[in-house]
Amino acid sequence: MTETTLADVERALDRAADLETEEAVAVLRTARQDVRDLANNPDVDEDRRQELETRLEQRIREVEERDAYDGGLGSAMNPTEDDAP
Repeated sequence: MTETTLADVERALDRAADLETEEAVAVLRTARQDVRDLANNPDVDEDRRQELETRLEQRIREVEERDAYDGGLGSAMNPTEDDAP
């Protein structure tokens, strides 16, 4: 088995942008675990690894929040006349 590189994780981050919510979150969580596993590798640039981990965390939150908003919370927070009590 070959070890995942930071470039592999970056590609997964880019690929997740084209996926549906559940698939995107799964890919991003796997990538986040991969980048965390790289913390023990002395050959990995730690600053770049931490930056990538932060980007993954942010992207996971964005996707989950987008899904929550699309799932009906948006209409509760921004009701139209039809939705208003």
